[in-house]
Amino acid sequence: MSLLRGLYCLATWLGQPWLRAKLARRGVAEPCYLQAVDERFGRYTQPPGSGYIWIHAVSLGETHAAAILLAALRERLPGMRLLLTNGTATGRVEGQKLLREGDVQVWQPWDTPGAVRRFLRHFQPTMGILMETEVWPNLVAGCRAHGVPLALANARLSAKSLRQAERLAALARPAYGALTAVWAQTEADAERLRSLGAPVAGVFGNLKFDAAPDAAQLAQGRAWRAAMGRPVLLLASSREGEEAMWLESLKRFRPPAQVDQALAAINPVASGVQWLVVPRHPQRFDAVAALIRQAGFSVSRRSTWGDGPPQPADIWLGDSLGEMALYYGLADVALLGGSFARLGGQNLIEAAACGCPVVMGPHTFNFAEAAQRAQRLGAAARVASLDAAVAQAYAWAMNPQRHEAMVRAASEFASAQQGIADRMAAAAALLAASVGART
Repeated sequence: MSLLRGLYCLATWLGQPWLRAKLARRGVAEPCYLQAVDERFGRYTQPPGSGYIWIHAVSLGETHAAAILLAALRERLPGMRLLLTNGTATGRVEGQKLLREGDVQVWQPWDTPGAVRRFLRHFQPTMGILMETEVWPNLVAGCRAHGVPLALANARLSAKSLRQAERLAALARPAYGALTAVWAQTEADAERLRSLGAPVAGVFGNLKFDAAPDAAQLAQGRAWRAAMGRPVLLLASSREGEEAMWLESLKRFRPPAQVDQALAAINPVASGVQWLVVPRHPQRFDAVAALIRQAGFSVSRRSTWGDGPPQPADIWLGDSLGEMALYYGLADVALLGGSFARLGGQNLIEAAACGCPVVMGPHTFNFAEAAQRAQRLGAAARVASLDAAVAQAYAWAMNPQRHEAMVRAASEFASAQQGIADRMAAAAALLAASVGART
């Protein structure tokens, strides 16, 4: 064990009281964080088992990707039993929907040698699949020591993350090098992963291209939009800090001369369009509602609508989970959350699959290749600021011919790459078969 790895093990061990305190704080707003806390440290109430196929999906986005892979994997391995681990409350709640009889869901073990060892001995998985970026030094080392093949699926690594990994090369290189297989999203991701010693076994694309929007939600959103009689513009999956910038942009926005300037002077947000915001994290719903009111706008929350149409207000707040298809169906144009702060952008593929064109900010490194392709195909545009994004979304919404062309481009972009889940599931099934052959 290297000196840096030893220091890392000490830091994670000493950090256990900090983790418990953090979970207690998060649990005030999200009680799910207070459930089964001891699972984080490798102590379980579930009976010991063996033979699981283990999938780790840290949060909501990774759990959505895992669901796509899991459906294809169950077709190839119909008798499989799933061991699902998550790291966040939203991931755990969404992951519960994936469970079948005989499956188990627990929290991701905190990355100490002891917690990892107890986790692996208790559940004895046949193999493990980590989703996207979740490479933890002790978790990977523990799997290697226990003979558990470990794959990184739908793998991505941004240039920024590579630079961070290179600064801690004594930790990162052994961890990436000890993986059994890596299935990358893009060639650029593959190159960066290989530079850390990762065994890239395939470049399959992004699983999220295989996701099908909820048809009933999409239809409901479109029906509500048609009844509105004016365009709906959406700030989608916004992150902390972006809503405040967006509200200031709405205050500064002045529509073109053909719009009623008297109305615009009183309330520019109501100038011919309806604005909707859906924050990325549910614990922030109340805070975003308060921000909207503090900015001088009225707000109507999805949680008060029931099955009826949205209630009148300057701004609608999408304060629900699992309804992005509804919101994208409701919207004519979406501003991509996470791309206006330095956070790498959220999933623009989901918007495109719903036929919703996207305005992106400057920071899309989480979906770099998809963002570039969407821009080339005319399904998205990149701007430098939220001021520019508000103006661009407004311009598209007020130009029916341009908007219709972008809707077609978005749908074509989303459907161009499919079959990724089948290819990835085939690789996973082959890895599982090789384990069976050895045993």
